[in-house]
Amino acid sequence: MNENTPKHPIHGLMAEFDTPEQLAAAAERVKNDGYQHYDAYMPFPVEAVEDQMPKRGPYLGWLILIAGLCGMFSGLGLQTYIAVYYFPMNIGGRPNFSWPQFIPITFELSILFAAGTAVFGMILLNGLPRPYHPVFNVDRFERASNDRFFICVESEDPKFDMEKTRDLLASMNPLSLSEVPY
Repeated sequence: MNENTPKHPIHGLMAEFDTPEQLAAAAERVKNDGYQHYDAYMPFPVEAVEDQMPKRGPYLGWLILIAGLCGMFSGLGLQTYIAVYYFPMNIGGRPNFSWPQFIPITFELSILFAAGTAVFGMILLNGLPRPYHPVFNVDRFERASNDRFFICVESEDPKFDMEKTRDLLASMNPLSLSEVPY
């Protein structure tokens, strides 16, 4: 068995609920039981559920900051190189490195780099585009965008045990409990 082979033959266990309150209670219970790899699916945002979801790192914010600084230094560096070294011009006795004239381009490149990183970083860090996900294999999951609420505990979780996880989800009185195949 190589390291890429999953430990379990399924992606996880999924429970279906009728109301957002039931889903929020289920998410809180899953979190309190120590699970770290689970996800909730709902037709509209529910703040109580979002508070119970595992938090991801602040990678995108740092990437945007670094890209903005790269844009700032590249704008300032390019203009400095051109005005001081490549094509210096003595106009009115002003110094070649007159930083106030460099500010608009420096600002614009900072915004350009940061905005581009924000868009593409968000897409890539969210794993998009994702035309396939194992939860689509569950027949009842098509109602997740209409009127049902789902929570899926993934088998990659270190605490995942088929029987214990099934018992935990079944104790919450879901409408259905499904195995999510790969």
